[in-house]
Parts: sequence; structure tokens; C-alpha cells
Amino acid sequence: QVELVESGGGLVQAGGSLRLSCAASGRTFSRYAMGWFRRAPGKEREFVAAISWSGARTYYADSVKGRFTISRDNAKNTVYLQMNSLKPEDTAVYYCAGGPGGMYYNTGGYDYWGQGTQVTVSS
Repeated sequence: QVELVESGGGLVQAGGSLRLSCAASGRTFSRYAMGWFRRAPGKEREFVAAISWSGARTYYADSVKGRFTISRDNAKNTVYLQMNSLKPEDTAVYYCAGGPGGMYYNTGGYDYWGQGTQVTVSS
């Protein structure tokens, strides 16, 4: 069992930056691929970024490529999402998720989910 807790969300102006963190409980964190998803008001949850268990491979949605960076520190059981050049359309609740890997882009590829953290980007 893995429990995930996100933090770092908030209100930021367009063009600004935020860093989200996702702290995981459990001794098997390093065996899981981790992902970030988001849900904007009135929209479906969508893939943002993912990272393999070792950190060697990363994956990004086209909408955030070049602006967001996912990373992980297995010694700290934490995954991060550095978000730069934020846009109003990035406004959403951001969720981290953990899974066995393989289906990085799909919510079905993840077994564990956090409660989410709100990110609001003002224009």
C-alpha cells in the first residue's frame, strides 16, 4: 500500500513558477512509476507528466513540454513537478499517482492516487 500526499499548489500570476511535491509512504516507492495528472473545471482528468521508477525515463503531455519538469528522489520517497512559464490554462487540481509503469499516459496505469492540490494561474 502506498499513500500519496501532494503539496506546493497555490495562486500564481501567468509566467510564474511553482513546484509541486508528492510525498509517498511505504517502503516500495522506488519500485513504482509516478505520474502527475490534472483536472480543470468541467474537464476530464488529463495526463501531465510521468517518470519511471529509476528516473531514467520521463514523459510529458505536449501542452507542458518544455515548461514542466518531473523528477524524483527515491531516498526521500518524493516526486516533484517543477512548473515554469505557467499559463491560465494550467489552472487545475493536480494529482500525483503511482503505478507499475508501462501505461504512463493513462489513468488506468496507476494504482494509487493522492487527494490533489489546487494550482490557480491568474492572467
